[in-house]
Amino acid sequence: MSARAYAIMHRMHHAYTDTEKDPHSPKFSSNIFSMMWRTRNIYSAIVNKNHPVEQRFLKNLPEWKQFERWANSGTSRLLWVAAYIGFFLLFATSFWWFLLLPIVVTMGAFHGAVINWFAHKYGYINFKLKNTSRNLLIVDVFMLGESYHNNHHKHPSSVNFGNRWHEIDPVYPIVLLLKWLKIIKYTEVAVVPKTLN
Repeated sequence: MSARAYAIMHRMHHAYTDTEKDPHSPKFSSNIFSMMWRTRNIYSAIVNKNHPVEQRFLKNLPEWKQFERWANSGTSRLLWVAAYIGFFLLFATSFWWFLLLPIVVTMGAFHGAVINWFAHKYGYINFKLKNTSRNLLIVDVFMLGESYHNNHHKHPSSVNFGNRWHEIDPVYPIVLLLKWLKIIKYTEVAVVPKTLN
């Protein structure tokens, strides 16, 4: 995928949550598949510069034109599929493991569908917000912290999606390691206040 188009869509989702301008809201789709089809169409329109994008959604987005072209190409997608098949050929101990291959190949879309559909319909709330975001899982290892969606909507710039004692974001220690290794940097760590409940 184009990281740039994804970042723009993510910013739009936060700015327009649960409105018609939200690129992936269950409020304006009859089912999870129509929501994802709508998301795909908006993504394609952004990539092809056919969708109006407000200037505020472009702020501080890096320009990696070559990488963007490569990441969004059919060749890139085919190579990822080949890599997944190769991984399964090397490590699958039974033919039955190959039944998981379609899920692995479509994991990005699957993950987006789960978070953007279910985490706006089901779960618990740490913060009362003017949107339908919820924390889907009490302990989140499957969605790598992303299911703490209500926390994320309250503190969208935080590098740690967890908030309560049981909300462990498994990606946060990796972010801290990458920062310590000076592979990434961020200017300040957002302090997430604990909820009262």
